[in-house]
Amino acid sequence: MAYDYDLFVIGAGSGGVRASRVAAAHGARVAVAEEHRVGGTCVIRGCVPKKLLVYGSHFAEDLADARRFGWEVPKCDFNWPTLRDNVLDEVTRLEGIYGETLASHKVEVFKERAVLTGPNSVKLAGGREITAGKILIATGGWPVRPEFPGAEHGITSNEVFHLETLPKRIVIAGGGYIANEFAGIFNAFGSKVTIVNRGDTILRGYDTQIRDRLLQISMIKGIEFRFNAPFEKIEKRDDGSFDVHMGGCEPINADQILFATGRAPNVGGLGVDVAGVVLNERGAIKVDDDNKTSVDSIYAVGDVTDRIQLTPIAIREGQAFADTVFGNKPTRVDYANVPSAVFSHPPIAAVGMTEAQARNKLGTVKTFTSDFRPMKNVLAGRNERALYKMVVDASNDVVVGLHMIGPDSAEILQAAAVAVKAGLTKAQFDDTVALHPSMAEELVLFK
Repeated sequence: MAYDYDLFVIGAGSGGVRASRVAAAHGARVAVAEEHRVGGTCVIRGCVPKKLLVYGSHFAEDLADARRFGWEVPKCDFNWPTLRDNVLDEVTRLEGIYGETLASHKVEVFKERAVLTGPNSVKLAGGREITAGKILIATGGWPVRPEFPGAEHGITSNEVFHLETLPKRIVIAGGGYIANEFAGIFNAFGSKVTIVNRGDTILRGYDTQIRDRLLQISMIKGIEFRFNAPFEKIEKRDDGSFDVHMGGCEPINADQILFATGRAPNVGGLGVDVAGVVLNERGAIKVDDDNKTSVDSIYAVGDVTDRIQLTPIAIREGQAFADTVFGNKPTRVDYANVPSAVFSHPPIAAVGMTEAQARNKLGTVKTFTSDFRPMKNVLAGRNERALYKMVVDASNDVVVGLHMIGPDSAEILQAAAVAVKAGLTKAQFDDTVALHPSMAEELVLFK
C-alpha cells in the first residue's frame, strides 16, 4: 500500500523532533503535527525557560555576596516583566531554531492537532486525513490539576511563565522538583513562598540526607512548608487575593496558587482507543523495549510512556526509534544510572542508587559523606553548607550512587556520572588527583 508518509509524528517536542529529523536523514518521508508550539514542554514551558528564571533568581544572592568581595553594589530592584519578556523572547528564538532544523531535513510540519483514526492513519484538526507506514506518538505529559472547590483559581507550570505581575505571596502545591524549583525562584525574587504538600516529605526518590538538607536550607531562606495538608477549598476575596483552606492547618492568604502536583501522560482525545493502542495502569502508552505499542505500526517515546520523565531520555528514545526502524541500526536505550538534577536553591544532583535503595538491593553498602561550606560562602559570610554523598557496594568497592546538594551540583555531577555508569570503584576515585581548590575535589577525597 502507498502511504502519504513513511512516518507521521504526533508531537514536536524533544523526542518527536529528534525522531523526525533522524528518520528523515535515513531517507524516510516524514511529517509531524504540533498543536501548540514546536519545541514541546522543555523548550516552550519547561526546563529551558525555568532554568533561565533560576539564573535570574541567583543574582539576588550574587549581588549581596559581591559586597563581601569588594564590589560597591548599590541597592538593586528586580523587574519581573523585563526578565519574563526576555525569557519568552528566548523561547521564541529557540522555537524558530527547532522549526529550521525540521525544515532543513525536509520534514513537513502541520501546526494543528492530529488524532489517531487507525493503525496507519491520523486526522488533522482541519479535517485532512493522512496515512503513514509508521506513526510515532510523542505528545509528552501535561500538568495535573487537582479537583476540589476553587481549584480553578490556581495555575500550573504552563501558565507561570506568563504572569503579569510578580506575586507578593504564592502558595505552591506539591513536593517534587517543579514545586521546589519554583519555590526557590519566587523566594529569591522576594515573594513570600509557602509549599503545601499532602504528604510528609519532599522529593521522593532522592536520598534522604540530601532532601533533608534542602528542606533545612529552604526554611532558613524563609520558605515555609505545610506537610500532610490536603487542599479543601480556595476562596477568592474581593481584593483579588485567595484564602487557601487545607486540612490540618490554618488557612493561608495568597496572591497566587501554583499547582506543581505532577504530570500525566498526554493521551486525552488522542484516539488511542480507536487505533487499538493499549495503555498501562498509570494511563501511559505501553511500549516494549523498542518503543513499539500494542499496534505494530504505532510507536511512542518520551513522557507519554511515563518511563523516565526527562528530556534527554525522550531524545534518546526518539533517536533509538529512528535508527532502529528507518536506519537499520537496532538501538535500545539503557535506563540504568540516569543522572538527574533539581535546580532548587541550592541545586541537587544525583546518579545511581540512594543509600536506602542500595541497602535493599545489595545488602551491605558503605557510605561516605563530605559536609562542607564552599569557599565562596565562607568569604560571603553565608553559612549554607554543601553535602556530597557516595554509596559503595561493600562486596566489590564499586560506586553505585552519588548524591549532591550545593552550588553547581549538576555541572559537577555530569562528569562524575560517567564514572558511575562505567562501574568505577571507590579506589579509582581515590587514585584521581584532586583539583584544588574546588568543590568537585570532594568527590575524590571521601574518607
